[in-house]
Amino acid sequence: MNEAQLPADPIELFSTWLEEASHQPLHNGVTVATVGPDGQPSARIVLLRGHDEHGFVFYTNYESRKARELEANPRAAMLCWWRELGRQIRIEGLISRVSRGESEAYFRSRPRGSCLGAWASTQSATILDRAELDRRLEEATAQFSDQEEVPCPPHWGGYRLVPAAIEFWEEQPDRLHDRLRYRKDEGRWIIERLAP
Repeated sequence: MNEAQLPADPIELFSTWLEEASHQPLHNGVTVATVGPDGQPSARIVLLRGHDEHGFVFYTNYESRKARELEANPRAAMLCWWRELGRQIRIEGLISRVSRGESEAYFRSRPRGSCLGAWASTQSATILDRAELDRRLEEATAQFSDQEEVPCPPHWGGYRLVPAAIEFWEEQPDRLHDRLRYRKDEGRWIIERLAP
């Protein structure tokens, strides 16, 4: 990567890299890291469902561990990794909920089974066994059997990671990898090269 050839806006470069990775299975799978009130970090894979100049969007149960941690500390890190391309992107910033309208619109685009699953699962809560989850799914299926669309649960929706820094990493020989970071400074992006 050559700084002089990079776009001024990191979202443009992100879009290019995401498109170049689109032939890979689950190319939009990203790791999201949060921190609990005790300082314990936790990370998990989620699906990136949108990105633009406002940030990076994923959806979840608002009662899950990740959501509880994000509500208490609205900062997160996101990592995209495409092994076959020798690339990764690290994103850090503040988190906010997307609008209810955005959450509902996305929810309507999901397969019916996934919508029913959002009602059935008390994400991150301890359950007795698989039979309990299966029973809850049967209940949700029966509850919405006469409705064409399953409504979006009030406890489900999206988060947007608003980036303060985006680092693009590209593999190079001898582990002298390219690392270029876009950092927000008074409303504009500064590009910095980092040592590998």
